[in-house]
Amino acid sequence: MIYSTNTTLSILLPWQALSRRIHYGKFVAEVKYREAPHEYEPLIRAKDRNALMNLLTFKKQEEMVMRRVEKKGMVFGQYVSLNDTESTGKYKIDPSLVSQLYEKWVMPLTKDVEVEYLLKRLDGEQKQVP
Repeated sequence: MIYSTNTTLSILLPWQALSRRIHYGKFVAEVKYREAPHEYEPLIRAKDRNALMNLLTFKKQEEMVMRRVEKKGMVFGQYVSLNDTESTGKYKIDPSLVSQLYEKWVMPLTKDVEVEYLLKRLDGEQKQVP
């Protein structure tokens, strides 16, 4: 099966954007680590994935992101016509579905990247002797 360049790009670009968004987790993890290394270092040394995940998780922030994503889905996902004077409320994709995608896939994958980054964060540093 042969796809046109436009079709290939329309498939590839969203995946690249999602991948980039998820891998920003490395930078987020570094910022969080630098804000509280005393909280992260013992968990990293213990390789405690669950505790790291809990420390990285900010439920209020995640809820805000999901609301923002749904709102963006409403704004950017609506059908637009030059003949209409106001929005018809019809969307190319259900905005709540976009929010659910973030909740069920994007944010968990981003946090997985954060945890993996943190578990390797101290690999280059010499271990301190108590």
